[in-house]
Amino acid sequence: MVQTRTVKIHLTESGEYLGVRANEFFLNDKKRKEKAKWDFEQQQISEIVLKAGNLVSTNALETALEFKISMVITRWNGEPIGILKALDDDSHVETRINQLESVKNGVGIEIAKKIVYAKLEGQNQVLRRSGLRQLDLMRIKDKINHAEGSNLTTIRKQLLSIEGINSAIYFKQIFQLFPEWLRVEHRRTKGAYDGLNNLFNFGYSILFWKCYYAVLRARLEPYLGFMHSNQFGKPSLVCDMQELYRYLIDDCLIQFAKKLRKSSFRRVYFGYANKRNKYPRLFLKKEKHRLLERCLHDCFEVKTEIPRIKGITHFKRQTIETLLNEEILLLAKYFRNETREWQPRIVKLN
Repeated sequence: MVQTRTVKIHLTESGEYLGVRANEFFLNDKKRKEKAKWDFEQQQISEIVLKAGNLVSTNALETALEFKISMVITRWNGEPIGILKALDDDSHVETRINQLESVKNGVGIEIAKKIVYAKLEGQNQVLRRSGLRQLDLMRIKDKINHAEGSNLTTIRKQLLSIEGINSAIYFKQIFQLFPEWLRVEHRRTKGAYDGLNNLFNFGYSILFWKCYYAVLRARLEPYLGFMHSNQFGKPSLVCDMQELYRYLIDDCLIQFAKKLRKSSFRRVYFGYANKRNKYPRLFLKKEKHRLLERCLHDCFEVKTEIPRIKGITHFKRQTIETLLNEEILLLAKYFRNETREWQPRIVKLN
C-alpha cells in the first residue's frame, strides 16, 4: 500500500528552532521549550516551511534532503524566496531533452493551447459560482484551435491575446465581488499600491512555489515553457502551470475578503528615509496576513472528487496539492511518451 505524504511542518514564530534527534524532528520555541515533534519515518512529512527569523540545524536540513521532504524558505510575511534542493534532483536529463524537443516538433503548441483553454475554463467556474456573466468557452475554443503560425513563438502571441482579453473581462467582473472600498479597476502585478492587487499578488506567490517545486520533482526544466515566452530569469514553465490553478486562489480570496475591514490594512512607504515614495502601498496587518496565509495553505488541502491516477484504486479523492503534483508528473510522462495524451483536469468549485 502506497502512503500519501500529508504532514506539513510550518515554523511561524520568530526564534523557533527546528532540530532532529534519532528518528524525529522537534520544534522548540524561542525560549527553547519543546512545542512539537514529528516522526519522519512514520508520519510521511511532505513539507517544511521556514520563515525569516527561524533557526534550523544542519542535521535537520540533511534529513529533509535524504527523505525527499520539500523545504521552503520564505520572507517574514510568508512570501517564498527559495527551495532546498538535492544535488541529484537534476539527474533525469532525458525528460528535459524531450521537453526541449517539444518546442520544435509541435507538441509545445498543443500544450500551450490546452493551458490557455484550461485557465479560462477555471475562471468560468468562479464566474458561474458567483452568478456573473460567463465567458463564451465555445467561441474561445474555436479561436484557440484556429491560432496558426509557423512556430510556437508566433502562435504564442495569438494565444496570449485571447487569454489577455478574456482575463480582463473576468477580473472586471470578479472585482465587483469585493467590498466597495477595496475595489480597483485593473489587475496590477508586482509593485501594486492598492490592497486588493497585493492580496492577489501574495496568493499567486504561494501558488508559484507550489508549482515550482512540483516542476522540480517532475525533473522538468522550469525555465522552458510553452504559453509563456522563454526569457532570462523567467521560469516560464512554472508560470504555465500556475495558470491552471489561479482561479482557485481567486475563489479563496473572494471568500477571505468578506471578513476584511479598512482597518485590516496598513500603509507602507518604500524608499530611503530621506527619499521615500510619497504614495503608500497597502498591505494587510500582521495578524490578518497570518490568517490569509493560513487560508491559502488550507486551500491546497481541500479534497477534490478527481481520483488519483497512479494505479491506487483505494484513493477516490485527493487534495488539490496532490492533484497539482500529479498533473505536472503526467506532463513529464507525456514528454517521455509514457502516456498518449496530456489533458489538464479542472477542479470543480463546490
